[in-house]
Amino acid sequence: LSAGVCCCCAALRPRYKRLVDNIFPEDPKDGLVKADMEKLTFYAVSAPEKLDRIGAYLAERLSRDVVRHRYGYVLIAMEALDQLLMACHSQSIKPFVESFLHMVAKLLESGEPKLQVLGTNSFVKFANIEEDTPSYHRRYDFFVSRFSAMCHSCDPDPEIQNEIRIAGIRGIQGVVRKTVNDELRATIWEPQHMDKIVPSLLFNMQKIEDIDSRIGPPSSPTAGVKEENPSMLAENCFRELLGRATYGNMNNAVRPVFAHLDYHRLWDPNEFAVSCFKIIMYSIQAQYSHHVIQEILGHLDVRKRDSPRVRAGIIQVLLEAVAIAAKGSIGPTVLEVFNTLLKHLRISVDFELGDRRSSAGSATLSTSSKESDERIVQNAIIQTIGFFGSNLPDYQRSEIMMFIMSKVPVLGTTSQSLDPSNTGDLGTRRIQIMLLRSLLMVTSGYKATTISNALPAPFLDPLLSPSLMEDSELRQLVLEILHNLIDRHDNRAKLRGIRIIPDVSDLKIKRDKISRQDVSFMKKHGQQLYRHIYLGCKEEDNVQKNFELLFTSLALTTIELANEEVVIDLIRLAIALQDIAIINEDNLPMFNRCGVMALVAAYLNFLSQMIAVPAFCQHVSKVIETRSVEAAYFLPETIFKDKCNLPKSLEKDEKDLFFLTNQIAESLGGSGYNVERLSVPYVPQVTDEDRLSRRKSIVDTVSLQVDILSGTGIEDKVDNTEEITFEALKKAIDNNGLEEQEKEKRRLVIEKFQKAPFEEIAAQCESKANLLHDRLAQILELTIRPPPSPSGTMTITAGHAHYHSVPVYEMKFPDLCVY
Repeated sequence: LSAGVCCCCAALRPRYKRLVDNIFPEDPKDGLVKADMEKLTFYAVSAPEKLDRIGAYLAERLSRDVVRHRYGYVLIAMEALDQLLMACHSQSIKPFVESFLHMVAKLLESGEPKLQVLGTNSFVKFANIEEDTPSYHRRYDFFVSRFSAMCHSCDPDPEIQNEIRIAGIRGIQGVVRKTVNDELRATIWEPQHMDKIVPSLLFNMQKIEDIDSRIGPPSSPTAGVKEENPSMLAENCFRELLGRATYGNMNNAVRPVFAHLDYHRLWDPNEFAVSCFKIIMYSIQAQYSHHVIQEILGHLDVRKRDSPRVRAGIIQVLLEAVAIAAKGSIGPTVLEVFNTLLKHLRISVDFELGDRRSSAGSATLSTSSKESDERIVQNAIIQTIGFFGSNLPDYQRSEIMMFIMSKVPVLGTTSQSLDPSNTGDLGTRRIQIMLLRSLLMVTSGYKATTISNALPAPFLDPLLSPSLMEDSELRQLVLEILHNLIDRHDNRAKLRGIRIIPDVSDLKIKRDKISRQDVSFMKKHGQQLYRHIYLGCKEEDNVQKNFELLFTSLALTTIELANEEVVIDLIRLAIALQDIAIINEDNLPMFNRCGVMALVAAYLNFLSQMIAVPAFCQHVSKVIETRSVEAAYFLPETIFKDKCNLPKSLEKDEKDLFFLTNQIAESLGGSGYNVERLSVPYVPQVTDEDRLSRRKSIVDTVSLQVDILSGTGIEDKVDNTEEITFEALKKAIDNNGLEEQEKEKRRLVIEKFQKAPFEEIAAQCESKANLLHDRLAQILELTIRPPPSPSGTMTITAGHAHYHSVPVYEMKFPDLCVY
C-alpha cells in the first residue's frame, strides 16, 4: 500500500496520480524512485495535456508535507518537479508552471531556511529554461518581494544568514534573467520592483571589505567564490541587471541607488558611492552614459542644501562618472553639466561668505570648519569641470571655454555671468577665481591649429579684462590660461622660472613657421596682448610669480607668433617696460621697478638668441654683464632671492645698465630688419576695460585728435604743428563759426586716422599734447585768478581736441567763461 490507500482504491485512481504516488518511497531517506520517475516523465511527455493535473497533484502533496514538516517528501517532490520541467517543453507546460511556481512560493513562505534555499534553487533552474513563447499574464511580484527580503536576512547564525542571503541574491538574478529577455513584458523594470531589487543588492555589496576589487570592468570570479561571497554575487547580479537595461528603463534602475546612499548616509565618506557608480558606468551600454550623469546632476540639485561634505561626495561621484563617460557618448548633457556645476559653485561661495558674515567678530571653530568644507566643494567642482572639459573634443571644448568665460562676473557690468549680488565684491572675486581656475583646467592640453581658433575675439576680450584687476591671483590665472592656449608645442615647461638663459639652444625649443592665419591674428589682436603685458607689469602687488608668468608670456609669443614685424613690436614693448622702471611715473615700489628691469633683461636675452642677430646678442650680453657687476638687483637671479638688498634710487644717467633703442636699431638694421618703427615709443591705448575692471587710472593721458598731415617723420610732425594762441582757442571753441577750410582739415584728419599706424598716431598725439599744455599754461598765467576748488577740472574743446585734467580757473574775458 502507498500512502495508506488500499489496493482496490489505488487501482481506481487516475493513472497520473498513481504514477506520482509511485515516485515516493516508503522511507524518504531512500530518495526519489528513479524507475517510477522515468515512467512518470514518459507519461508526461506522451500526454502533455495531463501536465497541469500532474502539477496540481504534486503541489497538493507538497503543501500537505510542508504543513506536516515531512521535509524528506518535500525534497522528493521538488526533485520530481525539476525533472519534469527539464523534460517537457510543449505548449501545455504553462499550467504546470503555475503549479510549480505555487509550490516554490510555499517553500519561500516557510520559516525553514532549508526549504527557502530549496525553493530558490528550483526557481533558478526554472529561470534558466527558455520557454517557446512568453507568458505575459505571469507576474513575479511575490518572488521579487520575497527574494529581496531574503537578501536582508538577519538570522543569528552567521552561516544560515549567509546561506539565506546568497539564496535571495540568486533568486533575484533568476527573476531578472526570466523577465528581461521578454521585450513585451517589462514589469521587472517598474519602480516598485527596482526599489526592492537594487537596494537589496547594494546592501550585500556594501558588506565587502575590499572595495577596490569592484573598481573597473566586470570581473569573472570562480564559481566557488560566487557561492561563498554574497557581496561578489550581488555585484555580479547588479552588473547583469544594468547590462540589460535599455533606454526607457535606465533611470528606474539608477534612482534607487541614490535612495540607498541617502538613507544609509554613504556620501560622506563616499568610497562605496564611488565604487557603485563605477560599476554602473562600466556595466551600462555606452550610449546611455548621459542618463546616469543627468541623474547625478539632478540629485545634486535635490541635495543642494545639505552639508558641504555630502555635496562634495556627490560631485566626486560625478567626476568619476564623467571620467568614464568622457571618451564615449555624453550627448546633450555637456552644457547641462557645466551649467549645473557653475550654479553650485555660486551656491557654495554664497554659503561660505554668508557664514563668514554671520559670524563676523565671533569666529568659531565650527564656522572655520564649514568654510574649509565649502572649499572642498569648490575644489571638487573645479576638478570636475576641468576633467570633463579637458576630455571633450576640440570643437566642444571651444564652446565650453566661451560658456565659462561668459559666466565670469566683471565688476560694474551686467551680463549673463553668475549673480554675485548676494555676496558683494568679495563674492565676485571668489567666483572670478573659481571660474578662471575651472577655465585653466579646461584649456589644459588644448592644441588649436591656429591661434585665432584658440583665442577668438569674443573670447579674448573678456579673458583679458580680469588681467587689469587689482588682484595678483586673478592676473596670474589669466596669464596661465593664455599660456595653455598659445603654447602649441609644449615649450612652457622649458621656460618655467624667470632667469638669464645662457644658451637657449639647450632648451630644444620646438616651433613651426608662423602661419598666415597667425600673422593675421597678430595684426588684429597683437596690440591687445602687448597692452595687457605692459599694464600687468605696472601693478604694485606683483610678486615673483607674476613676473615669471609675464616672462613666459613674452617668450611663448616669440616662439609661436613672432615674425619680423612682431619681433620689432616686442622690442618696443620691452623698452617701454624698461622706461616704466626708470621714469617711475606710477610711483612703483623699488622691488617692482627692479623686477621689471629683471624681466626685460631675461626676455631680451631670450629674444636675442631666438632671432640670432650677433650684434643684438652682443649688446644684450654686454648690458647683462655690466649689471652683474654693478647692479645685480636688475637681474632675476638676484632680485627674486628671499633677501636682496634693493637700491635706494635708480640713476637715469647710467646708460651702461640699460638697453638702448638706438643700439638695438643699429644692430637689427644691419641684419635686414625694418627698424623705423623702433623710433616710435610704445604707448598702450586706453579702453573701457579699465573702467569696467575698476582699475586705478593707468596714465593721465591727454586724448587729442590733432591735425595730422601726410608726413611720417618726427621732423614733419614738428613742422606741421600749428601755433596755438588764445584767439585760435577761442575760435576753435566756437563750434558754430567753423569755416569750409576747417571742414576740409577734419576730412584730412579722419582719413589720416583711418590709414596711419596706431603707434604713429599715439606718438604724434603725445607730442601735440605736450605743446598744447605748455602754450595753454603761458596763456593762463596772465589771465587767471585763484581756483574756487583745487580738485576741479576743466575741458577745453578745440576743434577735435579734448584736453582733460587741467585745474579750473575762471578766465577774465567778456564772452568766455569755462568751468
